[in-house]
Amino acid sequence: MSLAVVYTRAQTGVAAPLVSCEVHLSGGLPGTSIVGLPEAAVKEARDRVRSAILNAQLEYPQRRVTVNLAPADLPKDGGRFDLPIALGILAANGGVPRDALADHEFVGELALSGELRAVQGVLPAVLHATRQGRRVIVPRGNGAEAALVAGADVRVADSLLAVCAHLAGRESLAPASVATPSTNFDAQTPDLADVRGQPQARRALEIAASGAHNLLLCGPPGTGKTMLASRLPGILPPLEEGEALELAAVRSVAGHDNDVAAWKVRAFRHPHHTASAVALVGGGSIPRPGEISLAHHGILFLDELPEFDRHVLEVLREPLESGRISISRAARQVEFPARFQLVAAMNPCPCGYAGDPGGRCRCTPESIMRYRARISGPLLDRIDLKLDMPRVAHADLRASAPGESSAAVRERVVAARARQLARAGKPNAWLGHRETERDCALDAASRSLLERASEKLGLSARAYHRVLRVARSIADLDAARDISVTHLSEAIQFQRF
Repeated sequence: MSLAVVYTRAQTGVAAPLVSCEVHLSGGLPGTSIVGLPEAAVKEARDRVRSAILNAQLEYPQRRVTVNLAPADLPKDGGRFDLPIALGILAANGGVPRDALADHEFVGELALSGELRAVQGVLPAVLHATRQGRRVIVPRGNGAEAALVAGADVRVADSLLAVCAHLAGRESLAPASVATPSTNFDAQTPDLADVRGQPQARRALEIAASGAHNLLLCGPPGTGKTMLASRLPGILPPLEEGEALELAAVRSVAGHDNDVAAWKVRAFRHPHHTASAVALVGGGSIPRPGEISLAHHGILFLDELPEFDRHVLEVLREPLESGRISISRAARQVEFPARFQLVAAMNPCPCGYAGDPGGRCRCTPESIMRYRARISGPLLDRIDLKLDMPRVAHADLRASAPGESSAAVRERVVAARARQLARAGKPNAWLGHRETERDCALDAASRSLLERASEKLGLSARAYHRVLRVARSIADLDAARDISVTHLSEAIQFQRF
């Protein structure tokens, strides 16, 4: 029978739907056609595959070759289908045993010489194939990434000829291996001990880390806003195995290398204020993840927040609430995870020195209002902690004793996060409305205080509940069972902006 079926995976967002590569040889004029909604790069595979088979000293059938990539309504793009197409042609022609293909999946691009080249999005393919109980063969360049999946049977190959020898049982391919991740967490992130002064900002950073709260730092140039934000990953709990795999899958789809040494360190993305909306949330004709997805389970830091285009900032509102982003195109719709923690920094006015004791600011009240109005109220409403940072005194800069280290702060943050996970299974910032009412109950005195503060500060219903969640995080840092007036008062002060 001149029909063979080879299994592979397409790429749709961070999903990897199964694709059956069906190859049939028939009579007629020699030629190769590929059907099943292939993009241009997939159509060009017929030329790459033919040259690769011939240069590997294998026989290319002098018959009519029809390649069907099923399901037919799923768009296929990229060079990832070269290897399965080549193996399907060889198997249909009797050059590869068909029974060896059933429990394998293949991903890889072929050079004209028959060598295998690495492709994007291998990690999601390996994850889905492992769940189906199949082995996976990938190019050697994708081996370290594919080996990140625990329990996966992944083999790496350098060429089409090596894959054929493995399937024929003549020579086994080597299993994929990955370097041992670094266990020195503090060496991979900047230390909070470098920060001098700013005790309130350090406290806000600790609260934000404990409950995964969004944070806005406002202050003159040189007050340490960027320095503090860059130290947030060092005080956050390390990524769990599942979280690390989710982030690695997003990076794989985006074509970024996964750094095994920093396997458990949370991402810190710092896009420039000239970034477009597509760069931030993702998109393109073939949708790719943006900065908010690359910051999944990590931090998205937006420095000089008012300098971003307003339209760019507004696209953050929905993913800040939902933790995901859906990108729709005429031919497809994909969804990327985007459960990130927003940390932003800004100057108080266009010149940056409003409120400075030295009287350096010459901005008019109208210009200051216009500057701050670049950030919409709905976006500010989604930020849990807002803090004005004063200029650091020279005496604090001369202090020889370092501040508290990231390791010491991280111990408290990890303990507080563990209480939240034990209570609700998620950080406080992710609590829903009913969960907030259940876990953030107040006594009569605290409820009265929050109502008065809400009226005075004009808090919306969303901000009202965010104050409750921040108060719950402060109570968790103190290992307190209930929210006290002290915890609530501290949470309220971070709403004054």
